[in-house]
Amino acid sequence: MSITWGPEVAYTFFLLFARVGTMIMLLPALGEQTIPSRLKLSFALAFAFMLYPLVGGELPGPPETLAGLVANILHEIAVGLILGGLARLLLSAAQVAGAVIAYQMGLSMAQTADPTQGGVQGAIVGNFLAFMGIALIFATDLHHMLLVGIYESYAYFPPGSPLMLGDAAEMAVRIVSGAFVVGVQMSAPLLVFGLVFYLGLGILGRLMPQIQVFFMMMPANIIIGLMLFALLLTMIMGLYMSYLEDNFSLFLG
Repeated sequence: MSITWGPEVAYTFFLLFARVGTMIMLLPALGEQTIPSRLKLSFALAFAFMLYPLVGGELPGPPETLAGLVANILHEIAVGLILGGLARLLLSAAQVAGAVIAYQMGLSMAQTADPTQGGVQGAIVGNFLAFMGIALIFATDLHHMLLVGIYESYAYFPPGSPLMLGDAAEMAVRIVSGAFVVGVQMSAPLLVFGLVFYLGLGILGRLMPQIQVFFMMMPANIIIGLMLFALLLTMIMGLYMSYLEDNFSLFLG
């Protein structure tokens, strides 16, 4: 081992780890808050070690100044934040669907900490869908697409290339709007049920104004809604996983 070879290898490996570690901390399934940070960083370290012989030769050599070194590291961290953050936004479809379903069933006030969003309060139905989506990502091996996406990112966003801030902002808007559409599609059967149910209660309340129809039928609304939710859960999660698979493929180029 020569004297000049060691620092170059250390610089290249740290440059890989800056992007890989940042993306691993944010990616769906792989970067969940319930996974210890040390475990995620250890996995990122091992994955960067695996990527070194694949992309290490294509990375630029170490700069001559400390300012250049810091700029290259910050650039890789920024790329990891952008790509990881965009992938994390895809999970918002489950929260949209859960919020609509919970509202239709009368459970909108039943909120718990969402384990996939760092403990942020959300509708209990949305938290259930989000957590089940994370489990299905591992069960269907969709996390492999995310790992391949990390590797492919070096082909489309090599170190030293300009940051794609404008494209990232446009992509974020598309992901959020698409997540809202898919969330409404996932909750469509329960949305139709809620409209029909409340329409019937409105007519019944006009026919019998002396009876508190909405108050009396609230338990029936919850029970029927939970039964429909259980029957349609397979279809709902199937649509959600298809949405994730289609969007994960975008990160493969």
